[in-house]
Amino acid sequence: MAARVKLKGLDGAYCVARLGASDAIPAWADGAGLVSISRTDDELSIVCREERVPHGVLKDGDWSCFKLVGPFAFDETGIVLSVIAPLSENRMGIFVVSTFDGDHLLVKSADLEKARDLLTAAGHTLL
Repeated sequence: MAARVKLKGLDGAYCVARLGASDAIPAWADGAGLVSISRTDDELSIVCREERVPHGVLKDGDWSCFKLVGPFAFDETGIVLSVIAPLSENRMGIFVVSTFDGDHLLVKSADLEKARDLLTAAGHTLL
């Protein structure tokens, strides 16, 4: 049986920004809401509230964010899968950010109502 998760909607529109791999972490990234910064050999990716990302930065915006209410143990399986499966099965694009204590699911704001309906139908609780 798939896990049943409580999800809390976060305020504001979110954005995924891409900077160069050697770029410094910009001050605009920090602030209210979810902030996730990942660096690889190829890029620096920043997830944050969209209003903070300056014009001219390569970005994909207009995402809405749900926090999977945890914490969840690192060895607990099926948490993220139970949330993304009903969305993926209905051809919805998603973006997931994991932290030490939990996970965040981003869906395009245009798909927000459909995502809510699908998540509820899958047995999840939206707070």
